[in-house]
Amino acid sequence: QVQLVESGGGLVQAGGSLRLSCAASGRTVSSWHMGWFRQAPGKEREFVAAITGIGGSTRYADSVQGRFTISRDNAKNTVYLQMNSLKPEDTAVYYCGTSPSWRTVVSGPQYDYWGQGTQVTVSS
Repeated sequence: QVQLVESGGGLVQAGGSLRLSCAASGRTVSSWHMGWFRQAPGKEREFVAAITGIGGSTRYADSVQGRFTISRDNAKNTVYLQMNSLKPEDTAVYYCGTSPSWRTVVSGPQYDYWGQGTQVTVSS
């Protein structure tokens, strides 16, 4: 089994930055594609960013392209999401997860494991 724990969320002002971490335990995750999703109250969970197991390729939602950067350190079994130029519409609970497929990595329902989430609130 895989356990994922997100951290680094908090309250920031618009235009600020935040760095989220997703630490994995139980198994190494170097062979898993990893993704970040977010969910605002009353809305469905939406794709944010993903990275391949080795870390050679990334994908981003249009809404965060150019502002967010996903990376991973497999030696530490950790995935990161650097968020810059934050906007109030970025406010949500952010989740990391493991995906068995790169082709469908933007689709939440096919993810195998999820963390508990970390709250990000961006004030105007």
